Amino acid sequence: MKPVRPYVIPLFVGCILAALFAVTYFTTDAGWKVGSVKLKFLTFEKFIRPNEQVKADIEEIIEDVDTSMVDDPMIQHINGSNGAFGAPTGGEISENASTELQMNDVGKQNLINFFKILDGVAANKQKISILHYGDSQIEGDRMTNFIRNRIQNQFGGFGPGLVPATNVYSTISFKQSYSESFKRFTSFGGEKLSSSKYGVMASASRFTKEYADSINIDTLTESKGWIEIERSPSAYSRAREFNNVKMHYNDCKSPVKLNVYENGALIHEEQLKTDGAYHSIKLNFPKTPGKLKFEFIGKVSPNICAFSLEGDYGVQVSNIGMRGSSGTVFGRMNQGTAKPMYAELNTKLVIMQFGGNSVPFFKDSSEVRNFASYFKGQIQRVQSMNPGAMVIVIGPSDMSDNNEGVYETYEYLPYCVAQMRKVAMDSGGAFWNLYAAMGGKNSMPSWVEKGLAGNDHIHFSNGGAKIASQKFYEAFVAEYAKWKNNNN
Repeated sequence: MKPVRPYVIPLFVGCILAALFAVTYFTTDAGWKVGSVKLKFLTFEKFIRPNEQVKADIEEIIEDVDTSMVDDPMIQHINGSNGAFGAPTGGEISENASTELQMNDVGKQNLINFFKILDGVAANKQKISILHYGDSQIEGDRMTNFIRNRIQNQFGGFGPGLVPATNVYSTISFKQSYSESFKRFTSFGGEKLSSSKYGVMASASRFTKEYADSINIDTLTESKGWIEIERSPSAYSRAREFNNVKMHYNDCKSPVKLNVYENGALIHEEQLKTDGAYHSIKLNFPKTPGKLKFEFIGKVSPNICAFSLEGDYGVQVSNIGMRGSSGTVFGRMNQGTAKPMYAELNTKLVIMQFGGNSVPFFKDSSEVRNFASYFKGQIQRVQSMNPGAMVIVIGPSDMSDNNEGVYETYEYLPYCVAQMRKVAMDSGGAFWNLYAAMGGKNSMPSWVEKGLAGNDHIHFSNGGAKIASQKFYEAFVAEYAKWKNNNN
């Protein structure tokens, strides 16, 4: 092999650099299209003047936001429930907030109707539910857990409310395990139920597969499955105490035996109802129970829709996170089984926090309007299943697209926020602008810089979720304070 002459290597490198410089010099922002492939390269303008990261100033937005929690003393039942487990701690509330709920006159009246119910919950020892639906921004009880503790402290209530039959998201609000025989079905991703009988959480679990009604039961063998639930010592104070436990199920059409154990001791036996309709099994305890194990024995599994962990009275605030969902799942839920479950829960407020999964895929404004129109139909579907319930829509947070190393707000995100606000108000609901509450355009990089959001520039960190949740709660309770002060 001939030795390489000393000048050859720098000459080769120089030729490569010259070729790259020529490509850079003649490249435009549009790039080149070769067949169906689009090629882009660094332009000369960006080579000498690279893009700079733009970050919104959020100092005034996040300063003095009080996210502290004070653990109030728990009411412990010693000799059985006296029906008093749910009392609020109360506290001062203010009409002032840095953000607001946006609504028209119809929405204001609907919110007032909800406040009238909320105001009497503790005094009348009633129980109502608030269901917080959302995408991955709230999964694992993120945001909801903070909002729940604030609302329950002020208005009464204990427990995390609804929990999935089989949970797949990391959470601090409860602990759960289940047998391998249980399989999860959802209306928003993954395997779906042919019956669409998910219940209000848009998910359900079974310990056998679905069978046609025509199946000969005698040809099947008996199966078993179990689900264990217990309180989490890491949960917020209100969520880690409960003394009422319900199991929600439907589509039971053949005999199924239920055994319930507390810390290994059998405490309850029951044959599930086999009429295929929605039912719940209610268990009451003198205080927060130990580990509960629900054991199911039968040839065909019913749909186990959820468990609910509650106090005797007060407000139950349930987290229903749906990773990957754009909030367009409600039309895929069987109304015949969802509607009575909503009624059983006494659902008076539904929070719908969506939009984030659609924003990255909008190509033009017409696609945004189409999404908003479809989302309006979902709001109306929720209202039809919950007559008289108030709906609050929370729009998407700021989200950043990585544009050649610079994080910028997605082009159609502000327009999506505006369209979601419009359809929420047109439907008689209220809208809370999370995007504006964060600081608006290009605020997400600032939240990431301060550790309030993840490096994906989409999801809040725990600290960021607390700030966003506190801002929502302040806007919510400010409206209540205005109504309350005007009626005293």
